[in-house]
Amino acid sequence: MPVHNADIAAIFEEIADLLEIQGANPFRVRAYRNAARTVGEFGRDLATMIARGQALPKIPGIGEDLTRKIHEIADTGKSSFLERLHKELPAAITELLHIPGLGPKKVKALYDQLRVDSIEDLRAAAESGRIRDLPGFGEKTEQHILEALRVRADGTRRFKRPVAAQYAEALAQALRRVPGVGRVEIAGSYRRCRETVGDIDLLATAGDSGPVMARFTGYDEVAEVLSRGETRASVVLKCGLQVDLRVVPEASYGAALAYFTGSKAHNIVLRRRAQARGLKLNEYGVFRGERALAGETEESVYAALGLPWIPPELREDRGEVEWAERGPLPELVTRADLKGDLHCHTKASDGANSIREMAEAARTRGLTYLAITEHSQRLRMVHGLDSTRLLKQMDEIDRLNAELTGIVLLKGIEVDILEDGSLDLPDDVLGRLDLVVGAVHGRFDLPPAKQTARLLKAMDHPHFTILAHPTTRELDRRPPMEADWLRVIRHARGRGCYLELDSQPDRLDLLDTWCRVAKEEGVLVAIDSDAHSVHDFDDLEWGIGQARRGWLTAADVLNSRGLEALRPLLARTLG
Repeated sequence: MPVHNADIAAIFEEIADLLEIQGANPFRVRAYRNAARTVGEFGRDLATMIARGQALPKIPGIGEDLTRKIHEIADTGKSSFLERLHKELPAAITELLHIPGLGPKKVKALYDQLRVDSIEDLRAAAESGRIRDLPGFGEKTEQHILEALRVRADGTRRFKRPVAAQYAEALAQALRRVPGVGRVEIAGSYRRCRETVGDIDLLATAGDSGPVMARFTGYDEVAEVLSRGETRASVVLKCGLQVDLRVVPEASYGAALAYFTGSKAHNIVLRRRAQARGLKLNEYGVFRGERALAGETEESVYAALGLPWIPPELREDRGEVEWAERGPLPELVTRADLKGDLHCHTKASDGANSIREMAEAARTRGLTYLAITEHSQRLRMVHGLDSTRLLKQMDEIDRLNAELTGIVLLKGIEVDILEDGSLDLPDDVLGRLDLVVGAVHGRFDLPPAKQTARLLKAMDHPHFTILAHPTTRELDRRPPMEADWLRVIRHARGRGCYLELDSQPDRLDLLDTWCRVAKEEGVLVAIDSDAHSVHDFDDLEWGIGQARRGWLTAADVLNSRGLEALRPLLARTLG
């Protein structure tokens, strides 16, 4: 079975989780977590390079030991070290880690204090109300666990979009090489840029469906063929991802693409619109009686319904059809609109590269400015900067700006927002920066009123610029903090500061719905990479997808502006 970077990353992440449960050295745990992130987002397929006998490139944070493990996983699909860890812990511990909201710390607490070491134990503890009394849990966490168990019982499993991409894009590319195949497109929630996907919908055009069907069902990563017909088939890949293929003629390609992109709610609105006009709309086209009016392109389908083409990211029945009736839809932001990045880390805290290396990597990706924003002193585990180290870094940035061409470095910090809303560094230091990115890294469980007050007080600080990953959610690990987000957004508008959309695939925070509220309230959003290595700037692609789902245009994005236009916007929030 071919091994993708996502498979290697998943093994490293599981190793980190099990080591943390065992109470291993935190720096060792962090090394595996960093390796998982770096490998998972690496631009080239490592297993393919190894199979071809190519030497692996030097990857920050990947030393000799981890390189050997990558080779082992690429060759065998397994890790002997992970198998050893499994033998040292109850078998169900790994299963518990797959429950959304249960990271290794919570699993360890459940195991140590309630002897929970199986899904059945977890359900019993939650239903009996014993989990809420554990430190760091509470009634809401207990309810989240019960909901996650319910979803799990339904057999629903979702993949983060960047993970699904590694499997879906490889399969789509394999089908494109089949003789006689015209176009192959990934549709469904993937095309709509949903942050997670439950399955993959593939659409292909071909005069003869036989060869492409044979290639699809015979693909070497297929674990099970669920169904196979003349023009449609469903399989489950060995990674657990279900993929459905539909083969259509070119004349129906646009209609089928619209139909299988969805969403279901959007399609219902379109179908009712067609019916009101005496038309029939399905995956084959738009018809008046037996006569086909449209179908070859999506544009023709929408035009036949009296609408402009609607971008896939907006097709969620959130008013997009009504908006399109009234006039042009917003021209959604694209990756090319971003002029800079306002959140990244270097070796000075928990990053893998030097400031110069990060600057050069950002420049090669077309960015013209980059803010260096290390963690502040409270986060000792990641070598957060105190005032002295931050001042030294500011001097280093001045020296580099005198040498670098094509990119300008901005002086910043990702300062911790403490429980009482104060910031983790003194005013006399914060006031010397170009921007201050505030972030919550603890006490996610405060009551909503206290959490809201905490954020409002932080934003009232005279040097506060951007609220980083505002809700603090991590997909599959931590739900969003509870706060009055409309009040937070309106306070940002009144204060003249901004919100971040963190592009890390695990975060994608600000959520798309709150992006749209920020737009409506006139609050600019910074689409940042939160890069911890030179490869992480590529994550901006995922942030752009989230921003487009939130209806953001370039005008709604803080860092779509050139540096000359940006500086006054940053300055108005400082002092």
